[in-house]
Amino acid sequence: MSDIPNGFYRISSKALILDENKKFLLSKETSGMWELPGGGVDFGEKPQDAIKREIKEEMGLKTTYIADNPSYFFTFRSTNDVPFSNVVYVTEVENLDFTPSDECIEVRFFTKEEALKVKLFGSIKDFLELFSPENH
Repeated sequence: MSDIPNGFYRISSKALILDENKKFLLSKETSGMWELPGGGVDFGEKPQDAIKREIKEEMGLKTTYIADNPSYFFTFRSTNDVPFSNVVYVTEVENLDFTPSDECIEVRFFTKEEALKVKLFGSIKDFLELFSPENH
């Protein structure tokens, strides 16, 4: 039996973009908080298509690869108590010619230790507990 209750969850599809040193890309939102690139999955949309759409909309980047299966999955409750499920897919982008937007003002690669020193969305702390660069 699962500890995760049945019911309504908002699904969020996130991209794990790694550099050659196994650092992962985070995007800084206008709130000043850092987050994995990606966002909500629209009704009827595949999680990989949501990543592609969100990265284009928020960062102006083109994806070249999104894994068939997620590497990480975790749940959390938002500040207004809505349960979220995050699925994280290894993703590659064509280049990092980042274009700031209304939702994303900066991107940067981090190690786990470096990420813990900046303002993170609470759900990213959950991801950091799971993330192991040796697995990629």
